[in-house]
Amino acid sequence: MVISKTFACILFVTFITTQVSVAANTRTNNELRLLLTKAINDKSSFKHRFDAEVWLVDMSARLAPRVPDTRKRIFMLKQIHYEATRAGLYPELVLAVIDVESNFNRYAISRTGAMGLMQIMPFWLKEIGKPGDNLFNLKTNLRLGCTILRYYMDKENGDLTRALARYNGSLGNYRYSKKVYHALDSRWHEP
Repeated sequence: MVISKTFACILFVTFITTQVSVAANTRTNNELRLLLTKAINDKSSFKHRFDAEVWLVDMSARLAPRVPDTRKRIFMLKQIHYEATRAGLYPELVLAVIDVESNFNRYAISRTGAMGLMQIMPFWLKEIGKPGDNLFNLKTNLRLGCTILRYYMDKENGDLTRALARYNGSLGNYRYSKKVYHALDSRWHEP
């Protein structure tokens, strides 16, 4: 989706202005501003600085209620964007998967033993990772989760509904896929 530069600048200024007027602590505002500026200037997964600015500001505001620590939130968003882009996935899709899988709790463990943000089963460490890797490590979890989801996308010839069901281990039952679509449409998809 193409957003005009004017609209994006207005969005950015509105966001910063809102942050400044809402927050009582000037140090927090300066910290957020510095972190966003640093993240925006790091072009590791963004083609243009402007794209980084718009995406990080928008997604940071959406993620703030679940990850209140600004440093952790910006770091997480940059890693999600990097790993999703590296795997050829939309970052917003990965945000929706994480939303459904762990609610952004990087230490989540399911009753079946899946671990971390993207709820990776430990057997995957032997398959595509290294047995000594830590699934609670943000970068490791995102790398494996995005790689696995990309694999299922390819296996299902781009059929996202079936790929998501495979990711969840529930092929044939599309309840999980519907949850991810709902999270994507209601929280993470760009208007």
